[in-house]
Formats: sequence, structure tokens, C-alpha cells
Amino acid sequence: MVTLKYVIFIMKLLFLFFLFACNSFNEIESYIHDIEPVSISGNINAVIEIPSGTHDKFEVSKETGQIVQDIEDGLPRKIKYIGYPGNYGMIPKTLLSPETGGDGDPLDVIVLGEQLQKGSVVEIKLIGILKMLDNSEIDDKLIAVRVNNSIFSSVTSFNELKRSYQGVIEILEIWFTNYKGSKKIAVRGFENEQRALEIFKSACQQYKNYNDKN
Repeated sequence: MVTLKYVIFIMKLLFLFFLFACNSFNEIESYIHDIEPVSISGNINAVIEIPSGTHDKFEVSKETGQIVQDIEDGLPRKIKYIGYPGNYGMIPKTLLSPETGGDGDPLDVIVLGEQLQKGSVVEIKLIGILKMLDNSEIDDKLIAVRVNNSIFSSVTSFNELKRSYQGVIEILEIWFTNYKGSKKIAVRGFENEQRALEIFKSACQQYKNYNDKN
């Protein structure tokens, strides 16, 4: 006769198998190449590399496509400043090519709002750009908010962000100007959501052109 304990044991085994199957199915081989830049619902996808408020520097490796700890002087790199003012990440299948003055990496994005898990893929709205130079290379940061589930989700434009959340723009400028130390980053101001979308579309095309040639 089947006992209740036996039934519970079987149910636990089935649940563990389900979790294992889901994790295996959802495993991403490359965060750069295996995720579309635009979701099925038509929103832009962002991969979170560094949760907001943290100091450990992670990035998606161009060699492996996985999120790895950045190493500096043989040690795991930590930001020697206050924690990131937003969730920092990249947009898959994009490229800022050196030929256009870029750094050869995918587009960087800072997603405002609540802390998100490292490795999560979230749907975002672009609302602006922080214009930057890092070692004379263009290193602009797209500014974005989550499409839903965030206090910032109602924001649809750069001007609305400035109007509804005063001080946020200034915080971003101060942080990115100083997080690497004095005079290492040149911040050149901001641009709006239309320009951010243009840069996104250009970076998608640059990625496509590069992969068509290689």
C-alpha cells in the first residue's frame, strides 16, 4: 500500500527534476550572441552585469560570452567609490566598433530602479544617454528604465526623468565622473531618448555587419 510519506518523497523528486530541467533549458551559452536585442514583445533587452549598490566589477567576456569577475593587478576588481547608482549591464547583439570611435564592446546601459540580479535579462525603455570619454575612446552609457515592475517604469523621456526625479541626472554625472578617480573620465553631457534609440539601432547594425564579415 502506498503511504503518504512515499507520495511526498516522489513529489519532492519530481519537483527537483523540474527545477533541474528548467535550469538546463534556460542556460545561456553566450549573453552577447544568444539573446536578441529586442524581445518578442518589442522591447529592448538588457543583460545585468552589476546589481545597483554593489562594488564588485563584473562584465560579459567577449571570449566566453559569460559574466566574469574583472581582474585588476591579479585581484578581483572592486569599485573604490560608493556603489553603482543603478543596475549596470549591456545590450546583446550590439557593437560599438573601433572604426566609429567605439571601444569594440556591446552597448553599455545603466538601468535605474530597484536592484536586479546579476545575469538577469530585463526588458527596458531607453530614456537618454550619458556622453563619456574614457582614455579618449567613446564610452557612452545608455540610460534606461524597466518596462514594468519598477518605480521608474512610468518614465518615458529624458525630460520626464529630470522633471519627476530631480537630482538623478546629477547623481549619474557625479558618479561616472569620479568612480575611476579624478580626471580619468570626461563627461560630455546628456542626450535624449530619440538619440539613444538611434545609437541602439546603429550598434545593432554594426554587430550585424561585423558578424557578416567574420
